[in-house]
Amino acid sequence: MSSEFQARNQVEKSFDLYSAEKDRYQGGSILQETKDRLIDRYGEKLDNLTLDRVVIGIFYTGVLLSDGSSGICFTPIKAIPESVCCPSSARAMPRAGRLKGMKVTDIFQYLTQPAPIKRAIAIATLNALSDGIWRNNPEEGAGKYRIEEGDDIFSIVDLDSIKKAVIVGALIPVIKSFKEKEIPYRIAELDIRTLKEEELPFFVSQEDLPGELSTADMVIISGTTLLNDTLESILFSCNPAANIMLIGPTATMLPESFFSRKVTVLAGNRVVIPEKILDVLIEGGSGYHFYGDSSRKVMIIKE
Repeated sequence: MSSEFQARNQVEKSFDLYSAEKDRYQGGSILQETKDRLIDRYGEKLDNLTLDRVVIGIFYTGVLLSDGSSGICFTPIKAIPESVCCPSSARAMPRAGRLKGMKVTDIFQYLTQPAPIKRAIAIATLNALSDGIWRNNPEEGAGKYRIEEGDDIFSIVDLDSIKKAVIVGALIPVIKSFKEKEIPYRIAELDIRTLKEEELPFFVSQEDLPGELSTADMVIISGTTLLNDTLESILFSCNPAANIMLIGPTATMLPESFFSRKVTVLAGNRVVIPEKILDVLIEGGSGYHFYGDSSRKVMIIKE
């Protein structure tokens, strides 16, 4: 066998491995895998689960399932241009007035639909189902991950080792912490208007983001990237050795599919008083109105 043939064969194998790996980072793959995992875990019990209540608030969308489990997700208001007009926005709304009583298995179809509000309801449902797993199985994840109450993500990281961090999304508390701790950082944000004037020098464009991610020691990503299927491509570009954290209530679900794609921590939110948090959301409440009251901040940490 000639050396030229061997070299070409090696290149082809490397390309095949690269392609296979990239396929794992297709947009939406994490949500689909998590859905399949939940279907497997619940089994036939899933057939009897329905939506008991749905609230689409200004900031968050929340669901309550018939078994008492509850979950929330960021409401993607800006992603609905039709929302300024009732006749056109009706096309983007998910069976308004008829959601109560829908089977959870029917909600799963919303994961692959373009209407952002439908996707928010589906993700909130995945979070609720995950919470049901954790409530009924206190030892869930033992040896693979642990769940700690709180949101101090910096307490589990060696800050002295962080030479550069990248923030994906205008996560104001995180930006403030980086400033206080004097950690060099860059910010990737689709709407540059959300950044303060003093933060603009640290802005990174979408074109330059992959290069910044590949050289960062720490990457903190908004959970809202699950809503627009951009999370996987972001993770694909990340340095495998980096501390990669997903932040926000939107990402509070079984973590296996995140962990297998470089994520080390999900910093989210577990609902503890479902009816109360839904009442807050329906009145336009944000995280400031329910954290520490009807919900608890948690960190799901890979071991």
